[in-house]
Amino acid sequence: MRARSAARKQSRACVLVGGQCYHGLLMIDPLPTVPLPSSQKPLYISVIGGGRSTAEHYAQAEEVGRLVAGMGAVLVCGGLAGSMEAAARGAKEAGGLTVGILPGLDRSLANPYIDIAITTGMGHARNLAVVGSGDGVIAVGGEFGTLSEIGLAGKIGRPVVILSGWRVSQEEGTHGVWYASSPKEAVALLREALGLRSTPAY
Repeated sequence: MRARSAARKQSRACVLVGGQCYHGLLMIDPLPTVPLPSSQKPLYISVIGGGRSTAEHYAQAEEVGRLVAGMGAVLVCGGLAGSMEAAARGAKEAGGLTVGILPGLDRSLANPYIDIAITTGMGHARNLAVVGSGDGVIAVGGEFGTLSEIGLAGKIGRPVVILSGWRVSQEEGTHGVWYASSPKEAVALLREALGLRSTPAY
């Protein structure tokens, strides 16, 4: 009887992750699978950009997200609107997994294309977590928050590809920063920077 009662309690327990319901150890309606070879650890790509974006930047970020999912990577972003939403939307609609690292403590503020929302309560300081969670970074537009993320990524050794928006320079050059003219080129440059030279099938 005790075993049956425990089983009933477990079946009623529901834990929500990325909007999906998990009953005990039984997963209901699983998160989308990412097509990766079994021998390869998943890549995490951070896509950064402003909470407000132009139509052009939105379209670019959405295409970057689709390509990131197409290469079998997990997309990380700041979880809010603008370029962050666009990148998550592109990845989600292409069957990828999306992670949003939020500045506040309210998970409900994540955009609707985020599978896993992580609250930090850190405000702008969460920018380090956004870029640090990715193996590489692609920037699409953005304002000073995005500029801070580009700088933090460079500081911790994450390669950065800037598709549009900021340009950074210094006399001795900007090691670890590349510039792209299209979403496809941005993803290709980042793949090369990460030592992934084979071209994926998009």
